[in-house]
Amino acid sequence: MDPLDIVGNLDKIKPVYQPIVSAIRHNIIGYEVLGRYDNGDQWLSLGDFFHDTDVPDDFKVEVDQHLLHIAITEMLELNREGLLFINRNAKQLLVNDGEDLLQTLIMFEEKGFAMNRIVIEVTEHDFDEDFEILNHLLLYYKTYGVQIAVDHVGAKSSNIDRIRQLEPHILKIDTTIIRKNKTEGFQDIMYSLSLLARRIGSALLFENIEEDYQLYFGWKHGGRYYQGYYLARPEFGLTSEDALAVNVGEKVTEYITREKALIEERLTYLLHWEQRVKDLLPRFDGTKKADSFIELVTNQFDEESFRMYVCNSDGQQVSSNFRKLDDIWEIESNKKGSNWSFRPYFLENMVQMRTWSRGILSDIYSDIETREMIRTFSYPLSDQHFLFIDIRYSFIYDNESLLI
Repeated sequence: MDPLDIVGNLDKIKPVYQPIVSAIRHNIIGYEVLGRYDNGDQWLSLGDFFHDTDVPDDFKVEVDQHLLHIAITEMLELNREGLLFINRNAKQLLVNDGEDLLQTLIMFEEKGFAMNRIVIEVTEHDFDEDFEILNHLLLYYKTYGVQIAVDHVGAKSSNIDRIRQLEPHILKIDTTIIRKNKTEGFQDIMYSLSLLARRIGSALLFENIEEDYQLYFGWKHGGRYYQGYYLARPEFGLTSEDALAVNVGEKVTEYITREKALIEERLTYLLHWEQRVKDLLPRFDGTKKADSFIELVTNQFDEESFRMYVCNSDGQQVSSNFRKLDDIWEIESNKKGSNWSFRPYFLENMVQMRTWSRGILSDIYSDIETREMIRTFSYPLSDQHFLFIDIRYSFIYDNESLLI
């Protein structure tokens, strides 16, 4: 498409709206505005026009302003509630110091369209250029109530500090990466992004959802909003809940049922393992005989574990390592005296075990020595001594409830 044809024929340009669904009420809470151009035969996406670096930014601003006018007018005429998500790159926003967009929003606010219904989407890539100027402008918009969303979050981990500085209202996560067989790496990214979102008070929006498992992933990882073809495709009209392709409420009910079952199964493992250790507790006779006690434990956890040891309340290992190699438990006496208190949550977990006299099952994590994903079951043997049993990955993999 010739950019001049597009700018010269604004009457052939119309917005389409892709619904954004809430995880709380399972209803449509807003729409992302996208552009379409009528070439006489079909309506074409304006994506290439906006992403073409050779197209002048003034052209893009003019087309975006046209789409925004139509979108807000339609929402006002139909008395439609909800948010309006609009895409702007840094260069577009900085044209005329961002005044074109601001004046348009002020004009429509006077007509009854509150500024806090506007969500400006910027991509993480925009942070690479003139971030300080862009950040200043976005903070200025926020004083008017305009909301900010950062798209393609996680594409560049180096921008985490800039996201923290901006404190956007919404972080958009592209679920396409799950379809590219990178789920393990994405799990780590999601953990970091979830923590970041909680720290800065941002909501997570999972986009490009095209299949059920992606919606489940978004729900499971704290997504407040969902968007994608699986829910609804972009349409010229403002879609209602009745037109959604799936019933999100029913889907969430399925996810809840599944998660409850997995949690109950995991708890059953924990209780069963606790009972095994409790049955052996009368045989524990202090640190001098800690190795003898662990020999008894290996018989009880031969299927699940590959390593176990005992520490005192300061995190110092008071037993040898018992490690299973080629189905034989070997004793590593050189590990005695090691101190593990530097590990995250190590001391906190020991205090909790002593306080509640209960065992703890860790999150899944990568073992430094084996490089495999494992979990650790720990249990208080006394007020001062704690047993640690590392669960091998093959056992975890065979039991889905331990994978989450």
